[in-house]
Amino acid sequence: MAKKKVTKKKAADAKKAPTKGEILRTIAESTGLARKDVVAVFDSLAAVTKKSLRACGQAQVPGMCKLVVKKKPRVPAGPRYNPFTGETKDMPAKPASKTVRARPLKAVKDMV
Repeated sequence: MAKKKVTKKKAADAKKAPTKGEILRTIAESTGLARKDVVAVFDSLAAVTKKSLRACGQAQVPGMCKLVVKKKPRVPAGPRYNPFTGETKDMPAKPASKTVRARPLKAVKDMV
């Protein structure tokens, strides 16, 4: 008798986050709007968020999260200590940069 191959389902296959298309479709069905209208709302939200982040460094997606721009200063070149190996190593300089941090609002924290 031939042996059957036993395949394990990956954890990623069991639960996947919804894709952008699935999210848009679900919102369109639940609100009764056309998918095209839902896409227009999200595009407008992205434009308003971009404008707000550039102007004052903060933006809020109502009921979801607050976006904040964090400025990282430049790091000069020089020796740096590696805490894992205990050795010092010459590292190149890093320019100043900006990153965006998302902070969930209370409503999102209560969902989980």
